[in-house]
Amino acid sequence: MRPFRFLAPIGDGVVDARTLVADARRAEDIGIDVLVRSDHLLEQHGPLTVLATVAAATERVRLGTFVLNVDLRHPAVVAQELASLDVLSGGRLEVAMGAGWNQPEYAAIGLPFDPVPTRVARLAEAVTVLKGCFADGPFSYAGQHYRITDHDGYPKPVQRPHPPLFLGGGGRRTLRLAGREADIVGLAPRPGDPRSMTAAATEEKIGWVREAAGERFDVLELNAYPSGGPVVVTDDARGEAARRADLIRRQSGVELTVDEVLESPHVFIGSIDGLAEKCRELRERFGITSIMLDDYDAAAAVIERLR
Repeated sequence: MRPFRFLAPIGDGVVDARTLVADARRAEDIGIDVLVRSDHLLEQHGPLTVLATVAAATERVRLGTFVLNVDLRHPAVVAQELASLDVLSGGRLEVAMGAGWNQPEYAAIGLPFDPVPTRVARLAEAVTVLKGCFADGPFSYAGQHYRITDHDGYPKPVQRPHPPLFLGGGGRRTLRLAGREADIVGLAPRPGDPRSMTAAATEEKIGWVREAAGERFDVLELNAYPSGGPVVVTDDARGEAARRADLIRRQSGVELTVDEVLESPHVFIGSIDGLAEKCRELRERFGITSIMLDDYDAAAAVIERLR
């Protein structure tokens, strides 16, 4: 059975370098496998700068984007930045890319927020360009969104043929793309659709991935993260889950039962032993072994239980 890999966010907010380095070293010491930084035009540092700082201060922990919005950068330009980071970190980079979803960010900078099919098509082309830049020798590509002519991307990443590629989402188009192209597939709820965070919805999503991946499905790593709210360590899991369900109902009008909340791959509520058991259940039921925990204390205790 595939071993667990634990992810944790790094660099929330606008922190100074000393805080960032201290958090990174602590995460490495407690056994976090991958430190990740999101990509938003919000009150935070740019993701690649954060990861470069972490790379210089650590030795073992891997570094990941989670996730880069392809609409914010040309893929050939970001390929150079990513390959540089892979080289400078000694081959510790993992690349997560997405089609963008936060419409207010687009509006704030005057960037068109295209329909889902267009954004996913652009993501698919960006993946092709990224892999072309990472490959040996020059390449050309003529797509609807990007055109590349005899371009040889440098530097080349240490990890060959490229750093692990993470693609994910909650819709069929994105997950089928992930099944065809990714090494790691992120299972996410669809924005504004709480029912898509349930176990039943997750099984449907995995079916889309499996169908698109074909024979390569068994080598894919599946990821889940606490998009249903922050990790909560408590001995009253059902009471906390009831409060979470009530919050979901008030925000969206959607009714989820306590059991649906607790069974969701995107909700982590319980005692340390309960959270460790939740991880085991995710692996046994869904094959999910890449798990993000956004609480370092909880992550340290869960990792100790499982390893």
